[in-house]
Amino acid sequence: MRHALISLCLMAAAPAMAFEIEARVQFGPDNAATVLNVISTADIDLFAPVILGYLDQTPNTAVDYVAVSSGELMKALRDEGAAFDIAISSAMDLQTKLANDGFAHAHNSDATDALPEWARWRDHVFAFTQEPASIVVSRAAFQGLTMPRTRQDLIALMRKHPDRFMNRVGTYDLRLSGLGYLFATQDARTSETYWRLTEVMGSLNARLFCCSSDMINGVASGELSIAYNVLGSYARSRPDADQFEILLPTDFTTVMMRSVLIPKTTHDADLAGDFVDHVLQTAWAERPPKDATFTIAGEVRNAEDDSLRRIRLGPGLLVFLDAYKKRQFLQAWEDAILQKR
Repeated sequence: MRHALISLCLMAAAPAMAFEIEARVQFGPDNAATVLNVISTADIDLFAPVILGYLDQTPNTAVDYVAVSSGELMKALRDEGAAFDIAISSAMDLQTKLANDGFAHAHNSDATDALPEWARWRDHVFAFTQEPASIVVSRAAFQGLTMPRTRQDLIALMRKHPDRFMNRVGTYDLRLSGLGYLFATQDARTSETYWRLTEVMGSLNARLFCCSSDMINGVASGELSIAYNVLGSYARSRPDADQFEILLPTDFTTVMMRSVLIPKTTHDADLAGDFVDHVLQTAWAERPPKDATFTIAGEVRNAEDDSLRRIRLGPGLLVFLDAYKKRQFLQAWEDAILQKR
């Protein structure tokens, strides 16, 4: 029998923490003997099937799930030493930095040994999804226009129809979003087209967001015509997905791998390891459960297509986290995107 979800009042949730919590839910019995504390950037409703599958196999256990942004996750674990057993994030660079700086607990098991080299780093960080950075566009807004296949196509369309797209383009606020910053730096490393695209979006007074889900909501409601570099997995899972197109640009599509690690602050490394193994075994199964929303399967499982650019786990991700490089990159981005502010 599926376990109930018990929403917790944030104001009443135990010791006050300085990092900002977006949502908090307890899965499982409220009198469980063991509680696994999870901090995650994944939307609760999308990750719930993974947790419920784990609780079906683990009696008398509950999962306290705290949803945060990638930057707040980093703040909680690195700056505040918050006690969590599991950390899940879409920001591969920040996860790698946590492990590199000694904030992650090593874990080795049959499940981690079965991963290919590109899906693990030093027995500390483990990938369990491959999610493309997509361009989500409103079908209504693009009526009568040819759907863009590349970033250059998108640039040409926006330049030709500025009135149609003014104030109706959404992208990440790189000052707030760790995932947005990761996608942007990877785009810039791959092609100079990124900077031309950013300048055009800036000339159209692009709207800036923290999260993929907020941008997709904007496209679905008609507030936005275009959402750039959002997670296709979030868009595809929505019941109103017929209102928009999910485009994987053929010049290149950046593929992010969502990852899991065990923080040094875990109160039970063995229990945390069991949860990591469950996540990996579920995601990497040849036939994942029907309700699984996060898996390694799908059109990018092997990432053989020439247009797909899988971001690789490892120290190379730390380059743009250098304080000087990050400051330079953000200044160039602000100059391009904030033209009308």
